[in-house]
Parts: sequence; structure tokens; C-alpha cells
Amino acid sequence: MKRVLRLGHSRALLLGLAILLSISIAALLANWLYPADPFDIVGRANQWPGSNPRYPLGTDMLGRDLTAGMLHAARVSLLVGVGAAALSVLIGTTVGVVSGYTGGWLDDCLMRLTELFQTMPSFLFAILLVVILQPSIASIVFAIGITSWPQISRLVRAEALRVRQQDFVSAALTMGIRHPAIIWRHILPNSISPVIVATSILIAQAILTEASLSFLGLGDPSVISWGSMVGAGRSSLRTAWYMTAIPGGAIFVAVMGFMYLGNGLNDLLNPRTESR
Repeated sequence: MKRVLRLGHSRALLLGLAILLSISIAALLANWLYPADPFDIVGRANQWPGSNPRYPLGTDMLGRDLTAGMLHAARVSLLVGVGAAALSVLIGTTVGVVSGYTGGWLDDCLMRLTELFQTMPSFLFAILLVVILQPSIASIVFAIGITSWPQISRLVRAEALRVRQQDFVSAALTMGIRHPAIIWRHILPNSISPVIVATSILIAQAILTEASLSFLGLGDPSVISWGSMVGAGRSSLRTAWYMTAIPGGAIFVAVMGFMYLGNGLNDLLNPRTESR
């Protein structure tokens, strides 16, 4: 009940939810509002925002509608962010809970593997993977997800080590319950709270990484994303800065939305704030 009351008083959480809900609605309405291909040339090039009611955000250097591009790009950026974060959470949670619960040599091996991934520059590793696998949405999601799981792994391992010492786990072992069942019923549910908070941060990081890859020309050429729009507009930065400012602003707002969401969830789920 206290958490529900805090939910209504958490400005960060409510602001994050409002931002992300607005972006999600815009992404869902993209096909309905602009059913045509966002790469289509629809008018005169370099029309500034507000100069033509048909194109509220103007057109780019080729005459493509920036409003249509922004809405369609929201779907791609959110898809990459959520997909990469889901892959990271899946790998990191699996490694962390197994490592923290079993201990011993398996814990040592899994932690050395985690440290190996942490020592590699994640962005450069992601670039290498995308180049090897060829730029596509699937390869970008895989590259970002496979380089982001170590932080989740360490979080879950620390929680699993704590939960493993609890009396209910000892009682389950005494009753002869199998280890996979104990992990699924007791260790994992009691170790997941920090992961929920970290996931929102991971999504924000994944959106930024995808934007950086697209800016470097390593995005999926068959779809449009905010990062690719920023990259396409850099050639006209001095004469038509709005082409980079608008998608860049969208990236900033989306990332801030996830950061606010993470901060709000931390206040909601952190047991140290329970008595406040």
C-alpha cells in the first residue's frame, strides 16, 4: 500500500511514464498517420519547420517529410532499445543467478567471463559485431545486447548471494527441493528488483548506442531511425540545423524519459525508502 501511495507522489516516475507513453503513442500511430514510406520524396527540399502546414517539421535535403520520419523512427529506436535490453537482461540474469547460487568453480568461471566482457570497449565491440553480421535491426539488437549484460549479471549475482543465505532457502534444501526449482521459486523472484530499475537505464543506453551506430553509417539501411536522421542531416548542419536538432532532441527526450523512469522505480522498489 505504501508503494502505491509513493507511486502517486513520485514526480520522476510519473514524468518518465508520461514521456514514454507519448512517444509510444506516436510510434503506434505512425502507420495510420503516415502510411507511405518515410523515405518517399514528398515535396520541395529544405523546407523549414512551420513554413508549410503539410509538413509541420519541414523536409530534409531530399524533400522527405521529417514528421513522417520522426514517427516511423520512434518505432525503430524503441524496438532496438527494448530488444537489446531484453537480451541483456536474459543473459545477465541467467549468468548472475547461476553464479550467485552455485558458487565454487562455476561462480569463478562465470565471473571471469563477465570480467572479460567488461574489459572490452563495449561500443567498439558492438561496431565489430555489426560489421561482421552486416547492419540490420537484428544484428544491432544482438550487438548491443551481447555487450551490455555484465552489469546485470553482477547485480543479480550480488542479490543471489544474499538470498541464498536466507532461512527459506535452507528450508527448501532440507525438504529436498531440486536446485532449479529453488532458483526459479525463491532466488530469482527475490533478486529481480534491482534488475527492473537497471532495465530502464539499459534501454536508454541502447537507444543512444543505436543512434551512434546509425550516425556512423552502421544502421539498418532499410529502416529509418532517429540516429540515421541525425547522420543524414549532418551534411546540412550549417544551413539547415533543424534536420539534426529535431531527431537529436527526440533521442534526448526518450533517454531522459527512461532515466526518470529508472529513478522513480528505484525510489519505489528500494527497501531503504520503504519507511519514508
